[in-house]
Amino acid sequence: MIFGSIIVAIIVVFLLQNQRYRWFYILYKTLPRDITAGIRFFRVTRQVSNWIKQNDTVPSVFTKVVREHPNKVIFYYEDKQWTFQQLEEFSNQIAHYFQSKGYKKGDSVGLLMENRPEYIGIWLGLSKIGVITALINVNLTGDFLVHSITVAHNKALIYSSDLIKSVAEITEKIPELAIYQFDAESELLTRSVNLSEEMSRQPTSSPKELNSIMPQDKLIYIYTSGTTGLPKAAIIANTRYLYSAAGIHYLSNLSSNDIYYNPLPLYHSAAGMLAIGQAILFGLTVALRKKFSASNYWSDCQKYGCTVSNYIGEICRYLLASHKPNTIVTHPVKKMIGNGLRPQIWNKFMETFHIDNIYEFYGSTEGNSNLINLDNTVGAVGFVPRYADFIYKVILIQCDTNTGEPIRNEKGLCIPCAPNQAGILVGQINKNRTHTEFAGYQDPSATKKKLLENVFVQGDLYFNSGDILVQDELGYYYFKDRTGDTYRWKGENISTNEVEAVISNVLKLKDAIVYGVKVPHTEGRAGMVAIVDIDNSLDRTKLAKMLKQKLPSYAIPIFLRVMDTIPMTGTFKLKKVDLQKDGFDYDKITDHKLFFLKGDEYVPLTKEIYDDIMHQRLKL
Repeated sequence: MIFGSIIVAIIVVFLLQNQRYRWFYILYKTLPRDITAGIRFFRVTRQVSNWIKQNDTVPSVFTKVVREHPNKVIFYYEDKQWTFQQLEEFSNQIAHYFQSKGYKKGDSVGLLMENRPEYIGIWLGLSKIGVITALINVNLTGDFLVHSITVAHNKALIYSSDLIKSVAEITEKIPELAIYQFDAESELLTRSVNLSEEMSRQPTSSPKELNSIMPQDKLIYIYTSGTTGLPKAAIIANTRYLYSAAGIHYLSNLSSNDIYYNPLPLYHSAAGMLAIGQAILFGLTVALRKKFSASNYWSDCQKYGCTVSNYIGEICRYLLASHKPNTIVTHPVKKMIGNGLRPQIWNKFMETFHIDNIYEFYGSTEGNSNLINLDNTVGAVGFVPRYADFIYKVILIQCDTNTGEPIRNEKGLCIPCAPNQAGILVGQINKNRTHTEFAGYQDPSATKKKLLENVFVQGDLYFNSGDILVQDELGYYYFKDRTGDTYRWKGENISTNEVEAVISNVLKLKDAIVYGVKVPHTEGRAGMVAIVDIDNSLDRTKLAKMLKQKLPSYAIPIFLRVMDTIPMTGTFKLKKVDLQKDGFDYDKITDHKLFFLKGDEYVPLTKEIYDDIMHQRLKL
């Protein structure tokens, strides 16, 4: 018997070492995972197909959910509760009011408001008459806010009283914009309508126009910086929203009895689509928080009885950093859904806070290259079985590591990556399948930049994610980096072009390069700017103060490097890659013209400050 076991073991080793038989090993290792994923994915496609066959939309599905349990709590917010019926009536009043003012299907309205139940009620109500809501980042001010309003062709802006200052600064720049102030308790901006008061007079019945909205119609705009340029208004059709929410629901195996905790901003797809979609489409209760707080995260989950919560990588790091060693955190959360959880803290995070399942996903608001990790594989952002990648055409292609441009063969076609080879993730576009379509942006030229033609055969079309990933032989994908002029910090995508433009306007300097640099033990990349200052005229204090006025806090470069010249290629292109490699390395940059943002000024980056950052004594 022992001899027989030895023989079997020898045969198995031989098969594993022989590449011709490696597929048997891969199948053995991944088949249980793939069967589970296949069943769950089938449920997603079946649900979305049924909705589309019935001409269902997000607001029509919500109305059906309300009929099933009108008195169930849909939102916990601070010490308040909203029922499904309350949200239905609130959204109907919004619909009737804007309809009475002449707004119609295809119009767009901007929404600038921090997290609260009314936020969802407003865009949901507008969707009932076919009006598209542009969900604007509440951190934006000045020209960035103006751009976000105008790029989506918004006819009006709805804002909350706590953001009155930001709106007051830009109203004269857009004189034709109608403005509606919600919750006007004290002052009311000139030209502004008191929306809370006006809508309260409207009927609570469902508008007739709800029946004329179709699944393919635009629902909302969610802004994304993409890889270059100013924020882009990504088109989210009803079908896109339905599919995204259904994907998270079934792939994460959620139920209507779950209570979902959401401290993320509602203008982000992770919150506004994936979390809120569970409530309005599947009847879950969602606990909302105005802003993320590490000290209140688990106490909130305990207070509201949350069984599932969402995150971005920074949240997980903050939660670990604020946790007192040898203390036990009590909460009912069993599942966490999000992206950006660093492999280095993955197991520690799960063990410290007793989380059963981490559903790390990969995807962009507008893209079709979406993945999810179903089995807690550390560091993986999802998987596609390598023996079945023809079913879900998400593929890595070889690229120039400096430029991010795809490498093509002698036939002009792209080259697939081998296992464990880094490349750009692309997804085949098929307009006839909900999960592979790409609606693009409100700006057609921005849409065109994300398309790749003639990828594997002449005439095919793929979405270019702009992200570098690696896929191992078992089909797991691991995120590596971003191409283009964008980096991620504090959970936000930051366009270097935007920040460079502001700096150039402030200091009138010709050469200024903004880039992201890696900081040990932190998620994403911190902002750094290299500025040419030959005559030592740079006023660092003025620069810091002006940037705080012009930029959101997360977009202000933390590090400053002053240079006599900036390296260029032979074709006079700025060599940003070389600067990124140098980073803020005190020992490598020997002229020590490095500075660190401290308060309202850039102070010299001393050896002491550098060591404190590297050893986590100074947190960014």
